[in-house]
Amino acid sequence: MNFLPEVFSINSAMANGELVIGGCKATSLAREFGTPLFVVDEEDFKTRATAWKSALNDNFGANAGQVYYASKSFLSIEIAKWIAETGIGIDVCTGGELAVALAANFPTNRIELHGNNKSEEEISKAIEVGVSKIVIDSMQEIERVNRLAAASGKIQKVLLRITPGVEAHTHEAISTAHEDVKFGFSIASGIAWQAIQEVLSCANLSLEGLHFHIGSQIFESEGFILATTRLIELGAKFRDEFKFELNELDLGGGYGIAYIAGEETYNPSEAMAAIAKLVKSECERHNLNIPKISIEPGRAIVGPTTTTIYEVGTTKDVELDDGRTRRYIAVDGGMSENIRPALYGAEYSAILASRTSMVPAINSRLVGKHCESGDIIIREIDLPSDICPGDLIAVPATGAYGRSMASNYNHMLKPAVIAVINGTARLILRRETESDLLSLDVLEVARTIR
Repeated sequence: MNFLPEVFSINSAMANGELVIGGCKATSLAREFGTPLFVVDEEDFKTRATAWKSALNDNFGANAGQVYYASKSFLSIEIAKWIAETGIGIDVCTGGELAVALAANFPTNRIELHGNNKSEEEISKAIEVGVSKIVIDSMQEIERVNRLAAASGKIQKVLLRITPGVEAHTHEAISTAHEDVKFGFSIASGIAWQAIQEVLSCANLSLEGLHFHIGSQIFESEGFILATTRLIELGAKFRDEFKFELNELDLGGGYGIAYIAGEETYNPSEAMAAIAKLVKSECERHNLNIPKISIEPGRAIVGPTTTTIYEVGTTKDVELDDGRTRRYIAVDGGMSENIRPALYGAEYSAILASRTSMVPAINSRLVGKHCESGDIIIREIDLPSDICPGDLIAVPATGAYGRSMASNYNHMLKPAVIAVINGTARLILRRETESDLLSLDVLEVARTIR
């Protein structure tokens, strides 16, 4: 069976028919930590984070802003420490994500707060600890952040999230820059300009720049080009009206990664070179200084670094209407630790990870153990016909949104996450226990509420 190096982490290989990640055998990891198991290649993570930082700095120099790791893709205290170590920033969008960053003693001047419906508690905490910027997403939030900053006696730096009216070539559920979407201020409707004027009227807000994010898992450049062009045009209109220039342009993230054969992960150097060429050209056209340029990769950093290891529990053959046979391979996880295939048809690859098989492959469907027909990890894949209970299956590129979107559906326990490097492995998130699940249940005497 083919090993697909383009979708596995950089320190993954096959040795004697067995998958080895970061010098650790899949069978040894499964025996030590159980399955399902998220295995993060620590060196790969840091290498990718540093590559994005270097690419931004190489192409923008003194005008390089900040690489913000989009923590929604996956975050833990240890991950936040790795991010801090590489010198990049972190983008949080809830109080919980901020709490994890603070627990890791992450430098608050490298934290950016996002979110389309931030609570007053979340905003107050962000202002209190001194986050670098708050990305404002609605007219109500302008008043809210200004009022809470005033109460704290601070002037809060903010960006405005702009909706540039771009249809990104990705699934509707992860496309975020067209007009009919919950995020940001629309340029076309005029609300973006109103928001700019409103922020400038607020004594406790400092408008640093503009932000956009067109979506996730983007490979085509057209959306980035159009969005960047429209925001620089808006920046030129701002300069003409107010006689000074905005300091920063945050271009968001969404850079695609390889999940299956034939796909290629965005190359940071190539991506930043193309962005730099466009930004410099558009700024020159509008006679603007080049602002600080920031980006927010998340999936592009953590996605390829992580592999999920499952154990096969059952197999069965189903005769299809066209005369073919399909092998159903059920593993000990499913949609509770990888909802993406069920949520928006995400595709993955997989390999037999625990041994060599020389038998022919058979059309297979990799499924989970949940009480849903839609609990499918991979809808169609050729896998060896002798796969049987006890075998290990490895699904690569699961670092982004796997553990982050995990649930306890069917009261499944969320898997452990381990970091591997140079033949060593350590827990960074332990596996949940049944006691964890039961700890939230409360037996309380009813109270009268008036």
